[in-house]
Amino acid sequence: MQDVNRFRTENQTLSEQDISWASLGVHTYIKLAIIAAAVYGVFHTEIYSIVYRWISDSSWSHGFLIPFFSLYFINQKKKGILSLQPSTSYIGFLLLIFCLASYPIIVFGYKFGYIKALMLIPTIGAIVLFIGGWKLVKYTWLPIIYIVFAIPIPARIYNDLTIPLRTHDAQIAAAILNFVKGLEANASGVVIDVVYKGVRLEPGLDVAEACSGMRLLMAFLALGVAMAYLHYRPIWQRLVLLASTVPIALLCNIARVTTTGFIYILWDPMYAQGIYHDMLGLLMLPLAFGLYGGLAWFMSNLVVEETVQQGVVIRRKDLPEE
Repeated sequence: MQDVNRFRTENQTLSEQDISWASLGVHTYIKLAIIAAAVYGVFHTEIYSIVYRWISDSSWSHGFLIPFFSLYFINQKKKGILSLQPSTSYIGFLLLIFCLASYPIIVFGYKFGYIKALMLIPTIGAIVLFIGGWKLVKYTWLPIIYIVFAIPIPARIYNDLTIPLRTHDAQIAAAILNFVKGLEANASGVVIDVVYKGVRLEPGLDVAEACSGMRLLMAFLALGVAMAYLHYRPIWQRLVLLASTVPIALLCNIARVTTTGFIYILWDPMYAQGIYHDMLGLLMLPLAFGLYGGLAWFMSNLVVEETVQQGVVIRRKDLPEE
């Protein structure tokens, strides 16, 4: 019996060793390096522009993490990917030709930078489909699409999106500030005009672009997708967690704007700007994580099923999906 158990343990250890990225061999990595170099050669201008935006614009600094998340997603499916028998798909080849043929038209015809950068995603998807077939796409589609969170939205569109968010936050913050005795706050666009104890505070409280919540929304949405994908829980719970990222991010940003207003009015305007303003924004991250984690915990304990096994009633929570 001990020999049998030892044989099973040795086989299990051997199989775990076999399921490693090293089993792909040097030639496979050389091919992947050539493909990566070719993709970079075609899209080097867009890649440089994307990375430069990560460095220069703090709203997109989370872009550095996105490729690592994608690689981590792929590593989570390592067993399934390495057990595949690659099958070339000529549909992928046709899609790749279409992407490469469309790229010059977009570059020289429309000159819309965001679409040029987005073309990177279907091109990678077409390559994966071509060299590995639909089975490989099954394991890699999310890591590929996930790259979209790393591609910055054009500044003009980004600014247009922040205006409604800033206006909305200003209105809610003003309504909350009005609960303070002796304080009257009125939102006019993105500016909150404040009268405290009969004295008008000048200048008004401006809900700046950094306070729009877009930065937190984009970063938290990317994180929400990652958490919903990695957590082994029923599909409906994953969808709820994913959908909750938007209201949680907006709620945290309203809390930030309102807190900034209280600091500006009741304490010292110095602590409502500069490094203190940025630190307050960072404090919203643990608040967002706490709300998200609390919702995940609540759903995990929401449904309790009963199963009967050999006459004994066993109460259990939702089991993770296989």
